[in-house]
Amino acid sequence: MKQNKTVLITGATSGIGLELAKLFAKDNYNLIIVARSEQELAQTKTALGQLFTGNVIAIAKDLFRAEAAAELYAEVAQQRLKVDILVNNAGQGQYGEFVESDIERQLDIIQLNISSLVSLTYLYLKDFVARGEGKILNTSSIASKSPGPWQAVYHATKAFVQSFTEAIRSEVKDKGVTVTALLPGVTDTDFFNKADMNSSKAVQDKDKMADPADVAKDGYDALMNGDDMVVSGMSNKMQVAMGAITPDETMADVTNKKQEPVTKK
Repeated sequence: MKQNKTVLITGATSGIGLELAKLFAKDNYNLIIVARSEQELAQTKTALGQLFTGNVIAIAKDLFRAEAAAELYAEVAQQRLKVDILVNNAGQGQYGEFVESDIERQLDIIQLNISSLVSLTYLYLKDFVARGEGKILNTSSIASKSPGPWQAVYHATKAFVQSFTEAIRSEVKDKGVTVTALLPGVTDTDFFNKADMNSSKAVQDKDKMADPADVAKDGYDALMNGDDMVVSGMSNKMQVAMGAITPDETMADVTNKKQEPVTKK
């Protein structure tokens, strides 16, 4: 049983983030759940409170804003809460050909997927290193392993997250801190609705989508084991392995075909 241990999870009201919150709560961690919607946070806090006995603190922060990560860190500190584990799970994508996309939304996605993640990691990693203990789980993606036509910016942000995670893991591995990357594939979450991606060939077969609870369990176990990364799902492991020996140009063309709209001529 974990005593007085606290995990902060971004993007914690649905999908993989919510399932991770359940796993930590089941293992007697106190939770700090973070998302944009106060209503969804309140509903999630109530639901978790009915299932588990640990403390659940909900903080509404819009991590699309450049200042939000520092504000979140300051608010947690003001409440005298000591974070033992940071889970950077919040992330979004935008479907469509880049030249036809909304550049402001793409820049917002870079802010959320990269800048806010880097800021939170920096702030909490300093604390963890100073204490000589702590864990960080970054939700990456198998998208990090190949260029992604129709989701060019999203794939690029996840490539950053993966490289960044592996680099800082090496820097702190002898300082009592572990950093782990979780690489899901296509998972049955609200990601595709938010990305306006339901017309893509990649998401037509719901039966082939991973269960977010299974993905979360893979990430949770890898984090607790101190692993560097985990690719969730056998088919995704095979895809990543094939991608490692396939030229990027070829992978981009393959992904283009997989992710193009069903109605594309």
